[in-house]
Amino acid sequence: MSTPDAADDAVRELLLLMPRLVGRAKRLPVPERLRSFDLAPRHLSLLSLLLLDGPLTVSQLAGKLDVAPTTVSLIVSDLSRKGVLERREDEADRRRRIIDISPDSRPAISEWLTPGAHAWRQALTPLTPAQRRTFVDTLLAYEAAFSDASDRTAASGEPADVDRGLPPAT
Repeated sequence: MSTPDAADDAVRELLLLMPRLVGRAKRLPVPERLRSFDLAPRHLSLLSLLLLDGPLTVSQLAGKLDVAPTTVSLIVSDLSRKGVLERREDEADRRRRIIDISPDSRPAISEWLTPGAHAWRQALTPLTPAQRRTFVDTLLAYEAAFSDASDRTAASGEPADVDRGLPPAT
């Protein structure tokens, strides 16, 4: 009989926790003002940045979201047409546009996204800066590993190892 990997208990706990976290996030009601806009996760990331960091340029948003500026421009155009965002000239460089949440949309977006930010702040505040960095780096590594595993599964057309009750591939 083999001994379980030392990480197995943590993996088990996280596999039970993640669906609860996702379920809670999905149950957070979208404010009435935003319901008709068909917002996707990419919209939420952009809106969260603007809510937390304030007005930013398309290039700044693209850098923080780790996507191409053209992708951000498309999202900004979509949300601007819907009245969720506004664009204005940068006083320091009139060629650049500053993107911000429209005054009419800010209360609804804040009501919707602030509870999640407060929950993260409450969970992360007791940690040291190094522990917070480790936590974020771990989530990023999980996302990359999960994405790689999903890509391999999709390419092979076979179910993932976990689906067959086997230990995860290394």
